Amino acid sequence: MLDIAVAYRRYQFIGDEFLTWLWYVIENDPRRLNKIDTELASLEIGSRMVLANRHQKDSGETVTIKGEEANMDEGLVALRKGAMVAEVNLVYRSGDNEWRFNLKGESLNFSSLKVPETGKVETQEDIEGAIIEKVFLCEKVINLINNLFHYFIKLRVSNDWSAKTVPAMRKWITPS
Repeated sequence: MLDIAVAYRRYQFIGDEFLTWLWYVIENDPRRLNKIDTELASLEIGSRMVLANRHQKDSGETVTIKGEEANMDEGLVALRKGAMVAEVNLVYRSGDNEWRFNLKGESLNFSSLKVPETGKVETQEDIEGAIIEKVFLCEKVINLINNLFHYFIKLRVSNDWSAKTVPAMRKWITPS
């Protein structure tokens, strides 16, 4: 049986691959996301992305892109050099609701989760409903990422990964 620390180091790349693939899909094939979440209105890259080249033994290069209207060309250059997305800020819209959150590749941990506004709590009886609504809103975004990751893993172990997905991603990062 693998020690948990050994397994973590051995497989931490899969989360970075997932976030890199997710960026590719958001930019090039957003309709695919609707097959995974039929209520999805949009999923976009938010105000921050961190790319890391963990393949370099001496010093891992890290590129951070910040800003609402940030130019992602620097990120594509980092991908060409072997980096992968290590952390990303995402904006998820479903119906009239919007979630903003950060997702780390190495652990798929959420941070800075901002859920849509809930109804006002005006009486003591409203507290339970507000809590249930907040939990539902948190679960919705967690389920989205779980479903996206499940889809990614099925794709990653299929023949389509090497035959179609990797060549399409290489074409995306290669300047024309």
